[in-house]
Amino acid sequence: MSQTLTSTDIKRYNLTIWKLLIGGIILFALFIISIGFGVFGTLPSFRDIEHPKSNQATEIVADDGRVIGTYFVQNRSNVTYPQISPNVINALISTEDTRFKEHSGIDFTRTFTIIFYNLVGKKQGGSTITQQLALNLFSEEGRQKNFFKRLMQKFQEWVIAVKLERNYTKEEIITMYLNTVDFGNQAYGIKSAARVYFNTTPDQLTVPQAATLVGLQKGITRYSPTRNPDRSIARRNTVMSMMVKANLLTQEQYDTEKEKPLGLKFNAATVNDGIAPYFRAVLKNDIKKIFQDRSILKADGTPYDLDRDGLRVITTLNYDMQVYAEEAQKEYMKILQAQFMASWKGKNPFKDKELQIEQGIKRSDRYKALQQEGKSEEEIKKDFNTPTRLNIFTWKGDIDTLMKPVDSVKYYKMLLRNAMMVMDPQTGYVKAWVGGINYQHFKYDQVKMGTRQVGSTAKPFTYAVAIDNGYSPCYTVMNEPVSIDVPGGKPWVPRSSGTLPGAITLQKALAYSQNYIAAYLMKQVGPTAVAALAKKMGITSDVPAYPSISLGSFDASVYDMVGAYSVFANKGLWTEPTYILRIEDKNGIVLYEKHPSVHPALNEEVAYVMTRMLRGVVLNGTASRLSYKYGIKTPVGGKTGTTQNNSDGWFMGITPQLVGGVWTGCEDRAFHFISTREGEGGNTALPIFAGFLKRVYANPKLKIRKDDFDVPKNGVSIVYDCNQYQQPDQNKTELDEKLGF
Repeated sequence: MSQTLTSTDIKRYNLTIWKLLIGGIILFALFIISIGFGVFGTLPSFRDIEHPKSNQATEIVADDGRVIGTYFVQNRSNVTYPQISPNVINALISTEDTRFKEHSGIDFTRTFTIIFYNLVGKKQGGSTITQQLALNLFSEEGRQKNFFKRLMQKFQEWVIAVKLERNYTKEEIITMYLNTVDFGNQAYGIKSAARVYFNTTPDQLTVPQAATLVGLQKGITRYSPTRNPDRSIARRNTVMSMMVKANLLTQEQYDTEKEKPLGLKFNAATVNDGIAPYFRAVLKNDIKKIFQDRSILKADGTPYDLDRDGLRVITTLNYDMQVYAEEAQKEYMKILQAQFMASWKGKNPFKDKELQIEQGIKRSDRYKALQQEGKSEEEIKKDFNTPTRLNIFTWKGDIDTLMKPVDSVKYYKMLLRNAMMVMDPQTGYVKAWVGGINYQHFKYDQVKMGTRQVGSTAKPFTYAVAIDNGYSPCYTVMNEPVSIDVPGGKPWVPRSSGTLPGAITLQKALAYSQNYIAAYLMKQVGPTAVAALAKKMGITSDVPAYPSISLGSFDASVYDMVGAYSVFANKGLWTEPTYILRIEDKNGIVLYEKHPSVHPALNEEVAYVMTRMLRGVVLNGTASRLSYKYGIKTPVGGKTGTTQNNSDGWFMGITPQLVGGVWTGCEDRAFHFISTREGEGGNTALPIFAGFLKRVYANPKLKIRKDDFDVPKNGVSIVYDCNQYQQPDQNKTELDEKLGF
């Protein structure tokens, strides 16, 4: 028998319900407050929100603002709101949070709707863009799988989301979100995603492109345009249909855009991506040293991490010139490698080279890894003689092949290497840097880190000292063997090949790289003066005061040699080769700036006369193929260099605005061309400089003039036009006449 509730009972029950309800609200409020105070786990402070922790890639930038490459753990580069296409913003809001501009971080209406949908089996996400940003910024573990942990994480997101909404505008929040989100394929943030998937910038993303990238947020792998293109298209079209529903895209536009293909221009993001990989590797080490030497630290006193702290390194490299240098190298090295292998056909290049092969084995990564595994020398030897699957570099592309590791060592010993650097002699700014033939396989930089014997490219140092001591390019010397006494040793007597008989001018001697004349001048001026000038012109490696340096017996880097030759093109001034302009932190604060040092190295008049003599080498000498074969008719000076046994081939080229150096040779000097005709610098190095220069001249945007070198303002007292006081020889050519030979 039911009992009728009295009005008192009803009041009591109502009061109890209200107490429970209010108590629950108070407890929930206290719970949220305690979360805010970090009782259930540390939350980011306001300072942390102002400076969120995210792995942001450091960008290396060319002189025109284009990105050369990045250093990263996560390939992330930030952009500002105006740099993002409205198509991206509209696609994101339509898909992820239609009430984004109305709520204050938590959309309770949507939250309770989502709870209802989940109860009836229609699983949906309820996080706003602000909540998703909170998760991206401050949860290193990502979304928790455990229900109770995820519930706690959700409440923490609420607290952080409210903080974000109170301290940032909607534009700032959506920008931060797009800068932190993972788009797959090592693309973190909208800037990296635009570059990786479509080779464009965020402000240029079209509606379908924006929808494709936003669609990835539902499942990076499932809707990946590279792995699952059909699903990606379907998801893209779903995103665009939601844009129509939100009145951010017309039905007509949707009908047109949905039929389009993905249109990917995919460029996988790795630390080796981009141009100038050797340059970037050297640059990274230099920056670390600069920061260490100058104690450049972050505000909290910790060192900068180039892979995570989003620095911006503005360099002097010219993007187009760098591309041209890499193209010229690749184009010609394919041809030269074929010549090299053909020259050894039918012969055994490894005869009596057991020591070099053994050294190659012990320097290899494979040998070091086997040693770390505790393998004995016998076991390692067996491994190197057992065929295995290897990835091998070729000029036709990498190949996977079955090969004995010892044979791969031999193969690489016969692979020609190459390096090139180009700089502006007036500013000292390095414009192009090619440190090797393939960074993925051969990481040693041959521009600055490596040194090789310079050969005849050193002769201009001796000639410059002679000119400075009163000799004229028109001075005539008998081209015959020379003996120079060496204190405490045997007299030095150089050898010579391709000797021109009789008496010749210094001009002609340099043009045809005559050893006897260089040795004669060395005997007159002495090795101390020549070594001192070489050091003054920027050669940092050892240049011993010994007569043979007149023929280039010392080693130097491409970097130093280019800097030295810039003295001739820059009126006698040595300007330090420079490739860093400044380094900024992620907020644009300048951390470091570089100003090249400059000092006089050579008399301006002597420097100008040397440009005339180096022009002669190109017009009618060992570098004449630059003109007659490659069609470079502009005022270019140069000098070829070939070392003993044709182990190293060099070419140094100068113009009023650009100075370049190219070296070519095998990793080991014991491996080389058999004939000088093929192994000389005019054949191994010069063609690469020619290919580069032709490309540069063909691009008017680079504004590289074709003018001649400036005559000194006070004139030239040194006679370099030999026709002024010499009767022409009947056997001289027209070019000889022009050059005063």
